[in-house]
Amino acid sequence: MKFMRGEMTKEDFLQEFGRLCSEISKTSVPVDSFFSLLTSEQVAKQFPVMTEAITQIRAKGLQTAVLSNNFYLSNGKSFLPLDRKQFDVVVESCLEGVCKPDPRIYKLCLERLGLQPSESVFLDDLGQNLKAAASLGIRTIKVDDPEAAVKELETLLGFTLRRVVPDTRPVGKTMEIPHDALKKYLKGLLGTPTTGPLELLQFDHGQSNPTYYIRLADHQLVLRKKPPGTLLPTAHAVEREFRIMKALAGAGIPVPKVLDLCEDSRVIGTPFYLMEYCPGLIYKDSSLPGLEPSQRRAIYAAMNRVLCKLHSVDFKAAGLEDYGKHGDYIPRQVQTWIKQYRASETSTIPAMERLIEWLPLHLPRQQKLTVVHGDFRLDNLLFHPEKNEVLAVLDWELSTLGDPLVDVAHSCMAHYLPSSFPILPGLSGCDLTQLGIPAAEEYFRTYCLHMGIPPAENWNFYMAFSFFGMAAVLQGVYKGSLTGQASSATAEQSRKLSGFLSDLAWEFAVKEGFRIFKETPDTKPLTRSYHTWAGPRSLLSTPGTRRCTPLREFSSAHASKGALALSPEGLSPPAREPYQQLKQFMEQNVYPAEPELQSHQASSERWTPSPLVEDLKVK
Repeated sequence: MKFMRGEMTKEDFLQEFGRLCSEISKTSVPVDSFFSLLTSEQVAKQFPVMTEAITQIRAKGLQTAVLSNNFYLSNGKSFLPLDRKQFDVVVESCLEGVCKPDPRIYKLCLERLGLQPSESVFLDDLGQNLKAAASLGIRTIKVDDPEAAVKELETLLGFTLRRVVPDTRPVGKTMEIPHDALKKYLKGLLGTPTTGPLELLQFDHGQSNPTYYIRLADHQLVLRKKPPGTLLPTAHAVEREFRIMKALAGAGIPVPKVLDLCEDSRVIGTPFYLMEYCPGLIYKDSSLPGLEPSQRRAIYAAMNRVLCKLHSVDFKAAGLEDYGKHGDYIPRQVQTWIKQYRASETSTIPAMERLIEWLPLHLPRQQKLTVVHGDFRLDNLLFHPEKNEVLAVLDWELSTLGDPLVDVAHSCMAHYLPSSFPILPGLSGCDLTQLGIPAAEEYFRTYCLHMGIPPAENWNFYMAFSFFGMAAVLQGVYKGSLTGQASSATAEQSRKLSGFLSDLAWEFAVKEGFRIFKETPDTKPLTRSYHTWAGPRSLLSTPGTRRCTPLREFSSAHASKGALALSPEGLSPPAREPYQQLKQFMEQNVYPAEPELQSHQASSERWTPSPLVEDLKVK
């Protein structure tokens, strides 16, 4: 007791303790190793279940205190291997000169807490300490098993002391994993004692590849697996996700730490990989409610920086040179989306038909090649709870090598979506200046500045491409919902959403067409971009769509008199005057009104006539 009251040094204690042990055993007993073990991290480590309980108690506004029988180390500091910030009051026996079970130390702790004995609960593993506390009127809980003690404390307090893992739910019957097989696998992988129950929850996100939260002993993990059933060979490639995350971690990109890839379907039924659970914040509302304008701007700046960092990765040095095809990324993606849409088409969507013709004819001429995420948006980023810092980029299922501007456009989609959009509440109609959120144009300029590249003139193409792809995906979700295959809770809404997004995509296509038109000098004849000549089919054409072939593929011999005028110079003098009038009207009235028209189209009033359009009709 003298040692714990601070009345003896470590050296004096070891000498006295060694003497007593030798007298009892009738032989010399070395005790230095005992003290090393007593102060080792393994012995002194706080139980995770207790750490969580303290966090939940403080979150409810209750006070916590630690009442410790401790001692001085050789350096003169007291030994208390705890985060003192967890407690409102810390009482150390070596500093106070009194230790448990002396009633005075309990009274001292209560006095500093400002509580009566009946208002407190005391947990300890020694009966004599509990007995002394109970004699003062303090309620007590004996800690033989930390898990059981916490459950008893939960009953006493009337609320859970378990950390609620955000965005999780109980595992559905069709998505269950064999616990025994998984636990056996984890024990072999982790190589440490893993006693206790296996806790398994399913994350709400990760519909395509089911994602699970795992707790086993003090390990918190995330498991991501292929879904059950017959799959296409290249679909749901968790192997690619594991590979890209492991490679990017080595390149300094913030990603969850991956632990292992198991391709043996015999373990839990399908291949899967494991990563460490990383607690943090996921912002599901693009307007970031509850934050200050400066915080919102910092969040979007952090999002922009991490995207620049990703696109700056030397994919060859990272071992990812064969991670995707080199070149023609967007043409291939356009054809992929078209094929997917045609396969899931349930009715004609006019805007989709126009886009299927328009996109292949307006492909970017030059494309940089980098690692692309494929679904880069705010709710796929995990932020630090207290800092405006990206802890991890999530959901790498669509990652490949491709055009980085696709990621930039994808991260700006929320700017044009209404706040009622169910997948990701957007910013259309919001006062971005008041919110502190950069406009899409500013966000794009910032990206270009950080990357040292000029802003792309055909930015509207990338936005049209992004919304077209999203519309195609949602049409597939809707088709799946008709056969009961879709797992998304918003499946039934997908048909309307697909139509809305295709209209939005076409708006950007029209804007891109206006840009090209305005930038074409009047003295330069325009080249017709399509014709109906029944020549050889283009590689970009799709069965069931209108034939569109660039005119430059054919010789001038196909030209004929009386061809449609494709430039102002080809118009007759009487026709040039209304052309000039129309051009002037567009420049003075229509182009400046485009932002307001677009906001109306994305608002809840989009089904009612726009007052601005009515005014333009009058003009």
